[in-house]
Amino acid sequence: MKSNSFWQRLRFKFRISVLNENTLNEVWHIRLSRFGMFTFFASLLLVSFAILAALVWFTPLRNYLPGYDANVREQMLSNMERVDSLNNQLALQTEYLAIIRNVVTGEVQTDSVAPLDSLTVRQKTELLDQRSKVTDEFIAQYEEKERENLAILDPHTTVPMLTLFRPAHGSIIEHFDDNDDNAILLQTPKNENVTAILKGTVVFCQRFEDKGWVMMLQHENDYVSIYRNLTTPLKAVGSELRQGETIAVMSGELPLSFQLWQNCNPINPEEVIVF
Repeated sequence: MKSNSFWQRLRFKFRISVLNENTLNEVWHIRLSRFGMFTFFASLLLVSFAILAALVWFTPLRNYLPGYDANVREQMLSNMERVDSLNNQLALQTEYLAIIRNVVTGEVQTDSVAPLDSLTVRQKTELLDQRSKVTDEFIAQYEEKERENLAILDPHTTVPMLTLFRPAHGSIIEHFDDNDDNAILLQTPKNENVTAILKGTVVFCQRFEDKGWVMMLQHENDYVSIYRNLTTPLKAVGSELRQGETIAVMSGELPLSFQLWQNCNPINPEEVIVF
């Protein structure tokens, strides 16, 4: 009896009416039992959950849920780094094109444009030349401790350290010990600029049938550099040169033959220049 009474109450229907306040006419009504109300709200909740799950699963909204995907933040950081790198590269390309445009229009001379590797080496040299207070104190303590050993050294024979620029971009196809000319052969790209390894003066410039244009530069500390197989020289004898200044152009058909001498002794350029 109690069970039948429970199901009867569960199935007992109620009428819900909406009346017009002024006329007391019934505008809308619905008849629902307790079971029907439970079924209605359960279905509404299930449909809402299904719609929300579909939105999360098939739309980018799932990326905003905390803890859903741990790799999203890493991907965002990686994309930000890529965008920053692209912006830097775009700025470099824009500056490069501006320099090329100025050179073509004649606003800037070719010799006044320093190569990128020259600027890098120059900046590194300036950083190496800067000595801190700690460095000076360490050198003073070391000299005081090793005074007797340092006394045997002749201070007048020390030569200041110089940073030599590479004469041109390219690949070494013949090393210093591979021939009897005391030279290295450097295969350069087409229309590659040849630059002075140190500041100095042009002391020789002449064209030969088998060696093309040959230029000889006199530098400080008794350095002498010799460039052969040049296509077009850009400096005449007696020209004063800055370090890294363009002296000639290579066609790329013949390799650049480069020699380096000091005090009439040949030097392996690969030992003092980074190619």
